[in-house]
Amino acid sequence: MPQSESAQSKLSAAPGFVPHTIVIGAGLAGLVAACELLDRGRKVLIIDQENEHNLGGQAWWSFGGLFLVDSPEQRRLGVKDSLDLALQDWFATAGFDRPEDEWPRKWARAYVEWAADGKREWLADKGIRFFPIVGWAERGAGTAIGHGNSVPRFHITWGTGPGLVEPFAAQVLEAVATGHARILHRHRVDDLLVENGAVVGAKGAILIPDDAPRGQASSREVAGRFEHRAQAVIVASGGIGGNHELVRKFWPKRLGEAPLRMLSGVPAHVDGRMLEITERAGGTLINQDRMWHYTEGIENFAPVWDKHGIRILPGPSSLWFDATGKRLPTPLWPGFDTLGTLEHNVSTGHDHSWFVLTQKIIEKEFALSGSEQNPDLTGKDLRLLAQRLGKGAPAPVEAFKREGVDFIVRDTLDELLAEMTARSGDVPFDAGSVRAEVRAHDRLIANEFGKDAQLNAVRQARTYRGDKLIRVASPHQFQDPAAGPFIAVKLNILTRKSLGGIHTDLDGRVLDESGTPVPGLFAAGEAAGFGGGGVHGYRSLEGTFLGGCLFSGRIAGSSAAER
Repeated sequence: MPQSESAQSKLSAAPGFVPHTIVIGAGLAGLVAACELLDRGRKVLIIDQENEHNLGGQAWWSFGGLFLVDSPEQRRLGVKDSLDLALQDWFATAGFDRPEDEWPRKWARAYVEWAADGKREWLADKGIRFFPIVGWAERGAGTAIGHGNSVPRFHITWGTGPGLVEPFAAQVLEAVATGHARILHRHRVDDLLVENGAVVGAKGAILIPDDAPRGQASSREVAGRFEHRAQAVIVASGGIGGNHELVRKFWPKRLGEAPLRMLSGVPAHVDGRMLEITERAGGTLINQDRMWHYTEGIENFAPVWDKHGIRILPGPSSLWFDATGKRLPTPLWPGFDTLGTLEHNVSTGHDHSWFVLTQKIIEKEFALSGSEQNPDLTGKDLRLLAQRLGKGAPAPVEAFKREGVDFIVRDTLDELLAEMTARSGDVPFDAGSVRAEVRAHDRLIANEFGKDAQLNAVRQARTYRGDKLIRVASPHQFQDPAAGPFIAVKLNILTRKSLGGIHTDLDGRVLDESGTPVPGLFAAGEAAGFGGGGVHGYRSLEGTFLGGCLFSGRIAGSSAAER
């Protein structure tokens, strides 16, 4: 493990250790950038405001999903993918429409090309493997040239987020042991050092030691000050998802008013502080009104951080209703259009919506995002993994069904609707509308065809082998006792990702207002909108956030090494 904060402070100033580059942030992008520098013989100083338990940042908590194109896993499942198809999907989904999208467009093309050729091989060289079933996330708007994934591309890392972080963390810690790297935990950067227009280091506060477990809020009490210099500085400090004040400040007007109540999908230290600090040093921020929040958030019954929410990764069969009991319009079905459902639900003036489903659906279609919610995949436990094919939902899902405040389980539809009404508070809930939709759905099950587009989409999804095996339940009548009990889930809006950020060129160099690189300053990961200040445009295809950290971290690290 890294050395103590006090020891690190002494070592960082010790004779013989002069860092070539300072990396601000010990998350995935920062670790990858550091590894690139170490591979090129450069000494690295990593500065992070949290303790050593948080090495790996948000990535450690993730499901480990990665966007790959035309992979062996896809081909084994009969999926025919291509670079051209992936580029078509990416640009249709991104919707780039601003002059400042010039660099994000270039980043997008470069990233998709890497996802099609090189990314998987590079990860394999580091010992990273994938679960054999490829997921189909963000299925899209229903047209060939509309947004969304035309084919399944969501590859789950064997070991989830911790498995993805491990090889990079291991390389950095080995470099710490050999004197080629230093990690200063509990060091908060307050300013970048600028001399003659160039960034030459960072300064800030040394925070008091705090042994808080991973993800929990830590003390901000200051014990001292620091200042460190280097030939290059890489900002890899993450986004704003844990800072609801900034989320509200930059909430896009096109989505309406920000909800009064939101859950947090990331820890509080994902606070966006370094964005303004980078701007003060001469960098520019773009596309800050582009963000990616989920509408399938549930309160964690065992929270790690304040307002801790978990996202349901749903299959397509649950019926989705707004807070008043009105079914969401086509094609706003589970797993199809994240931003579309966010916009629609916010437009209702309410901060929640509802899934209505059955036990048969939850057993096959509910997964929970996060490494800690998937102990079989995270622990690489084949015996535990095999239980997903048996009776019952995965244990973490059953735990939420039993303990979660957002879950309602009842034997009959009338009992379910009565409890949904009771939990709606002051929101007028039309139980009759939900009852009518469930009954209408059940009438259509008698035929293998019909006019309900969601039900047709469910049937079509099961033609994909991966969905039929573990992801999509066979169509059935919700009122069939054999499929029960009935389940309703109250869904909350969950903050997650910044899609805009620090403006960079394809070398990861931070750009000033004129578009000129700020000497000595680089950015990577979510702080840089995962590359260029907004590689995703308005929307993500999913599996692209971790990949964006990998890609932009590689580029920033290799470019900084050349200074």
